[in-house]
Amino acid sequence: MSLPILNPGPRLLIGDGRSPEIAALMPDGPILVVTDDGVRRFGLIEPLLSELRRTRDVIVFDRVEADPSRANLLEAVDEGRAAGVGGVIGFGGGSPMDVAKLAAYLIGSADALDSIWGVGLARGQRLPLALVPTTAGTGSEATPVAVITVEGAEKRGVNSPVLVPDVAVLDAGLTLGKPRALTAATGIDAMVHAIEAYTSAKAKNPISDMQAREALRLLGANLLTACDEPGNVAAREAMLLGAHLAGLAFANAPVAGVHALAYPLGGIHHLPHGLSNALMLRPVLSFNAEAAREPYAELAAILDPAAAELGSQAAAARLIERCEELVQGCGLAPRLRDHGIGRDEAPMLAREAMKQQRLLVNNPVPIGEEDARRLYEAAW
Repeated sequence: MSLPILNPGPRLLIGDGRSPEIAALMPDGPILVVTDDGVRRFGLIEPLLSELRRTRDVIVFDRVEADPSRANLLEAVDEGRAAGVGGVIGFGGGSPMDVAKLAAYLIGSADALDSIWGVGLARGQRLPLALVPTTAGTGSEATPVAVITVEGAEKRGVNSPVLVPDVAVLDAGLTLGKPRALTAATGIDAMVHAIEAYTSAKAKNPISDMQAREALRLLGANLLTACDEPGNVAAREAMLLGAHLAGLAFANAPVAGVHALAYPLGGIHHLPHGLSNALMLRPVLSFNAEAAREPYAELAAILDPAAAELGSQAAAARLIERCEELVQGCGLAPRLRDHGIGRDEAPMLAREAMKQQRLLVNNPVPIGEEDARRLYEAAW
């Protein structure tokens, strides 16, 4: 069997309260810690900062934006360079982790940002890097991908193995008590990672399939519990592990049409990324259903064991139905119109989605601009 070169992911620490342990795994000298004001305000990062400050200088960049911009990223890079940092820690959701990944690379390599957009173009040396997710969704701590919003509200990505961190911590205590809407959106995001990796047209393989199936099992079984019981440590830990496995799955078999059509919603309307994925999930799964009938049927049996008794077409339909039940059950409004997006925006959104060819090529069915327009209208 011939497989693509696979990403094994970072060294992993799992357990409630373990995030301060990464201080001992970072190099001597100043460390850049990248986070956002929400994480800082709630004190989640203080135990780690206290441990780091026992032995070294710490430069905290806590101004990461939602959907971070080029300017926001370069601010973090400039502060790290000015302090002569020898390592970077990203602490937070997908935005701080993506900024930390690129900051570690740009400081370490001295490459220009515009020279590394796309797949495999970042080949230089990055600084030592550790990531600590505080939400169970993006899986950024597992992946070689970082996404930044550039001019024109376009989401642009860097995909290179050098962005995979040296170490990541899955500390469920950091996710306790998160708002229901955030838990829901990030959880659906992780489920989309698993589903799209399982049907990725370019790189689907037995390893990513195994990761995607287990991710979907953990996420599907624990999403509603995590939403209904925000202090449930076991459910939160299962969601973190599921999100990490989904991240590994799409690191090895890239995501596709749902993400490609979700990106304009985030870039233009500033919707949370997970919510954008939830809005486009049903239309894109329905569009793919015939071409992806068999894998969708296999995934349906994970989310609803009764689907194993159905024929493949009915089971594939059950996957779409079950995903919609979970979206609504965790409290997300599932239509574009629920979020102030007009049906007349579909042509513009479709044009923007066509900029995401690195994702569209992975879809089980080609999605052209006219297809995308109809999918946005179906999501309205």
